[in-house]
Amino acid sequence: MFIDFNEIKEITVPGMNNGTGTMAARMFMDEQRKIIESRIHKGGSIGLHLHKTSDDINYVISGTGVAVCDGEEEKLSSGICHICKKGSEHSIVNTGDDDLVLLTVVVER
Repeated sequence: MFIDFNEIKEITVPGMNNGTGTMAARMFMDEQRKIIESRIHKGGSIGLHLHKTSDDINYVISGTGVAVCDGEEEKLSSGICHICKKGSEHSIVNTGDDDLVLLTVVVER
């Protein structure tokens, strides 16, 4: 499989999962997975949500933030991988002055 994110239209998502601010994303989706390149803008967040049927794997490309997974806080920065396992709930907040840039892989299982 080959995915060229340069050919995927970028969309703006306001208040993802009842979060704050906006994020920009390029998404590839099929029945088994989602692969998402996203930028959570300064002051933005992805609201708390439950992963009933999937693992959510978030690799930080750049920026800083915080993930809260099942009530536990994890600091995010370049090179960190945050994983929210099936059955868990999490949120992600951009705490920095620049975009929090993520590569997210959502695997249905």
